[in-house]
Amino acid sequence: MTTRYPTIAQALRTITEPCVIDGELVALDAKGRSRFQLLQNALRDERTKLRYCVFDILFLGGKDTRRKPLLEHKALLKEVLPRNSLLRYSEHIKEKGTALFKKAKQAGLEGVMAKRAAGLYYSGKRTREWLKFKAMNEQEVVIVGYTAPRRSRKYFGALVLAVRTDSTWRYVGRAGTGFDEEMLRSLYEKMQPLKTQAKPLNVQVKGEAHTTWLRPRLVGEVKFTEWTTSGEMRHPVFLGLRSDKKATAVIREMPA
Repeated sequence: MTTRYPTIAQALRTITEPCVIDGELVALDAKGRSRFQLLQNALRDERTKLRYCVFDILFLGGKDTRRKPLLEHKALLKEVLPRNSLLRYSEHIKEKGTALFKKAKQAGLEGVMAKRAAGLYYSGKRTREWLKFKAMNEQEVVIVGYTAPRRSRKYFGALVLAVRTDSTWRYVGRAGTGFDEEMLRSLYEKMQPLKTQAKPLNVQVKGEAHTTWLRPRLVGEVKFTEWTTSGEMRHPVFLGLRSDKKATAVIREMPA
């Protein structure tokens, strides 16, 4: 166990009022952006910059604050939260959600949370008081294989995806969502003439024993949350095929 976690815990202990707060531990990259993969690897990397972002308060001094409007209990939260570089008060911006979302997307952030100013806090329930708007990235990809279907899925499980790097194909992940049954069938039919015994990739990838390789001809489009440090897309969702671009022209779109 690293010493950082007790340090954040100690920072929280400096809150003088008895309370229950709502927050999230995040790991920041060099540009100050929250990155899920950095958080996953935090125990193995002492250099990870961890912060605790606090965005709400549920109880204060033994009183339930959840039935107060959002802006009222955020004001209470700001009063009791100590000044500490390890603790971040989650600021809110009024009436500029669209502009903020555009900035978040340009900065390579995951997205924004939209909350009703007069909204209440419902513990353990999903409501429309809070909505998450994801600023997804998009990437052109080449389909170089597909995995076998599982359970009730027909035709195939996931598409194996790559982009062109110099004169080779670089693996960038697998997309197993975004299909309806008609798309599964149509894609499967288009992939059959492209089957090959020659693996297009020069690295080993997950699930090779259940993968059918394809000659790299089909170009598609996916959306995803972020690039991992290993160069793969996190949570890719297939959007559809493209017929306006050659496979060899598909390269990785570099993030901001």
